[in-house]
Amino acid sequence: MIHALHIVIRGAGDLATGVALRLWRSGFRRLVLLEREMPLSVRRLVCFSEAVREGVWRVEDVTAQRAPDIPGVNTVLAQGRLPVLVDPSASFVPKAHPDVLIDATIAKRNLLGTSMDQAELVIALGPGFTAGVDCHRVVETHRGHGMGRVIASGSALPNTGIPGAIMGYTKERVLRAPCDGIFETSRSIGQTVAQGEQVGIVNGMPVLAGIPGVLRGLLPHLTPVSSGLKLGDVDPRGDASHCTIVSDKALAVGGGVLEAIMEHFNTGPDPHNGEAARLWPLPLQ
Repeated sequence: MIHALHIVIRGAGDLATGVALRLWRSGFRRLVLLEREMPLSVRRLVCFSEAVREGVWRVEDVTAQRAPDIPGVNTVLAQGRLPVLVDPSASFVPKAHPDVLIDATIAKRNLLGTSMDQAELVIALGPGFTAGVDCHRVVETHRGHGMGRVIASGSALPNTGIPGAIMGYTKERVLRAPCDGIFETSRSIGQTVAQGEQVGIVNGMPVLAGIPGVLRGLLPHLTPVSSGLKLGDVDPRGDASHCTIVSDKALAVGGGVLEAIMEHFNTGPDPHNGEAARLWPLPLQ
């Protein structure tokens, strides 16, 4: 049964969460997400990676729970929750032999050694992967006409380094670390900021909002960061409700992953033996 597939998702950030939501809601309940010990997801309210810090985290209608170890994955699943396992090296994968492996780390290159021999179907999100070389399918993550499309041969669009535009703003809406150090902040996701307002500091250097709007994403207080790391983003639309729902991009990419899985596992040999069996059995009048 296709819904009984065992699926592993590397990463539990916002796009990985959109993928997990789409699969879970479609009946795939043998899912596991693998994360690092200190996640760097800025849109934390809508990321299952928060289960690493909080133990249990709910995004929309799905609840995730940190699995204490590999055997604990089944315990979490038995509770009807989505397990998040701290396993940055993906040691779980060769032990579990998943049917599907999804690289959703959005590293912009294949840093983790993702390869086609790790599962029957290996899917990668965004640039840095080539379908037919290090994975079977790539799903486009770049905003635009191709977002969410499944690529069977070749790669996604290259990383431009420029965030997607919202109301004409791109780089201006992103908060970045001015230096290496510890990010300190008293602000919360969903709060409104003015242009030039201080959002936090890193080693005494201020982090200022480049535009007015709502803090849609923000790393937690006392997070170790490196210079240039994304600390958060400001949404100029000013609607705080956007902070608590999965984005259109995450859902579109999740739809692409769902399509890739259904295409792969639904296009095997015809069990009814023959092209004629694809027609309706009775005359349609």
